[in-house]
Amino acid sequence: MKLRPWALGVSIGIVWGGSIFITTFISYYTGYAKEFLEVLAVSIYPGYEITPARSFLGLLYGFLDGLLSGALIGWLYNKLTKSDTE
Repeated sequence: MKLRPWALGVSIGIVWGGSIFITTFISYYTGYAKEFLEVLAVSIYPGYEITPARSFLGLLYGFLDGLLSGALIGWLYNKLTKSDTE
């Protein structure tokens, strides 16, 4: 089975970016997952903060991070499982 790296990357990007976006709102209003976001997102993504306005920056960073990571995973998978019959 061959993966489509960009399709995998877009899928993972949507899920990861959406997760950061939603978790930011939940954390801002309830305090839930604040430590998770501080360790994971605030320390990695420049300019990101746990605020409603900056949640859109987290969405963008998360999407790009997921896109590139997913595409790389898909590409590596295809290279490592390459068969001689292609």
